[in-house]
Amino acid sequence: MKEIIMENLCRLTATEMIKKVRNREISVAELIKAHIERIEKIEPKVLAWTYFDKDSALKQAQDIDNKIKDNQGIGKLCGIPIGIKDVFNTFDMPNEMGSVIWKDYTPGNDARVVFMIREEDAVILGKTVTAEFAVHAEGKTLNPHNKEFSPGTSSSGSAAAVASYMVPVALGTQTGGSIIKPASYNGIYGMKPSFGLIPRTGVLKTTDTLDTIGFFSRSAEDLKLMLDVTRVKGDDYPLIKKYLEDESRQKSKNIWKIALVKSHLWKYAEEYAKNALLSFAEKLKESKNIKIEEVELPGGFENVHDIHTLIYDKTLAYYFNKEYSNNMDKLSNIIKEIIARGNKISLEQYKDALKKQIELSLKLDKLFENYDIILTLSTSAHAPKKYESENLDTSWIWTFCGVPSINLPVFKAPNNMPFGTQIVARKYNDYLLLNFAEFLKNNNYIRNGTYPELNF
Repeated sequence: MKEIIMENLCRLTATEMIKKVRNREISVAELIKAHIERIEKIEPKVLAWTYFDKDSALKQAQDIDNKIKDNQGIGKLCGIPIGIKDVFNTFDMPNEMGSVIWKDYTPGNDARVVFMIREEDAVILGKTVTAEFAVHAEGKTLNPHNKEFSPGTSSSGSAAAVASYMVPVALGTQTGGSIIKPASYNGIYGMKPSFGLIPRTGVLKTTDTLDTIGFFSRSAEDLKLMLDVTRVKGDDYPLIKKYLEDESRQKSKNIWKIALVKSHLWKYAEEYAKNALLSFAEKLKESKNIKIEEVELPGGFENVHDIHTLIYDKTLAYYFNKEYSNNMDKLSNIIKEIIARGNKISLEQYKDALKKQIELSLKLDKLFENYDIILTLSTSAHAPKKYESENLDTSWIWTFCGVPSINLPVFKAPNNMPFGTQIVARKYNDYLLLNFAEFLKNNNYIRNGTYPELNF
């Protein structure tokens, strides 16, 4: 009976766990012990962790329980367990960044976002697997829906840990599609906030104008919880204060104006994926509160992937020059090829690409003058087989333009593998985007948990 109860704790969302801890229905120690048992049982089937510290987790839990017992007050995260992608500095854990070059490296400090999470009394269970330097070389992690398929690359460990109920939430990063894709492939929620909204101090840097911190969860409420805790606030961030904290800009709409976007990448999507998105759009049209129109992106967006690649290659070549020069034999062929390409890109070409990034971002912002939300596919299909290539999709567009996006786990392919739809909002309209997700849940278009449901 105890095993069933402990297992049920792991199935709760973070928001539900916090409620139970605050109401003293469960202790933080009980919550963490349940997740430790889950990890010990499931990790051999998923391989989501690169570092897991059971003793540290239990010590953190006891410290938080003592605060509760002594009525000292407790932070917003209230003892929930969290996984940290292995690109964030952690003072008490290694930060290897998916590279053998940095094996056993411990930075001795916390990334700012990790510090903020600790301050709000989360329990950090360990570090989740990432691709080498958060790029493209796939790690050891397996897709919990089917081990033959990829869980995604860069943030694969975080996504798989959440999908397999080892943690309710986890940190990830996205420079191309490294939150949205793994969320889609693992059948969970994933959010890439607006660029610059989450502080990047103490986090592996790959590309200055693209790197974005975000989250994985099994509910939209938990995405909002994580955004509330980790985003920057106050007078030092005037644009964020002006736009993100403007309630009139973030509040729910009586009529949601939705732009259905296929884009030039529609040709890469599988037929079952196209049909799933179009059927979902037709279902949404039945609501009196939703108006959907199919919209073409402005001219120039067909070049986003090429411009993104130029920026990406150039900055990776710059930031990993020492590894390339001194430890080439310890680099994957993938990153060696990227750096070699980046070394051939001139400063003038790089500056021109940055200029185009600004121009296209302004074009997208203008489109949002007429629409609240963009609806599109998260990925062109379900996950590819492990170590196989994947088709292009629109995720890079939204990263390129710095706008917030969320994967909603709503589809399954003919082989029962998950994939998602993506909702996108104007830059700094992150809470509006979350409010739309809440609207969809309240009207039974989406639900909590993984999809399809994982029962192992």
